[in-house]
Amino acid sequence: MSEAVLRYDQVSVGDALPELPIELTSSLIVAGAVASQDYTPVHHDKEAAQAAGMQDIFMNILTTNGLVSRFVTDWAGVDARITNVSIKLGTPNLPGDTMTLTGSVAEKDDAASAVTVDVTGKNAWGNHVTGTVKVALAAGD
Repeated sequence: MSEAVLRYDQVSVGDALPELPIELTSSLIVAGAVASQDYTPVHHDKEAAQAAGMQDIFMNILTTNGLVSRFVTDWAGVDARITNVSIKLGTPNLPGDTMTLTGSVAEKDDAASAVTVDVTGKNAWGNHVTGTVKVALAAGD
């Protein structure tokens, strides 16, 4: 099986990335918190989250950061290298919802064979995450 490789010369400003819907489950939220060693109770204990004013556990920023990076690298291919991620959280990601990630190429950096992708992740409440990801791509022919 060959792995896809997106080359820098194949990308234009304005290109849209394929949407990525992610089902938000309690398992995903808890696993992301544990994997990132974030043991804050609101990310794994429903009662603690409710005591903090939320209806249920909610996703931590490190899990969101990982999902945003995955979204971009799934599009960019196996030779891509993330060089910068800058995100801002909005509405919480709660179990039972879906976050849909969308993005488009905002700029190209010829010197680095890199592109900056604007990313948005929306759930039923609105924007969970907005930001940019800079990714170095395989050089063109």
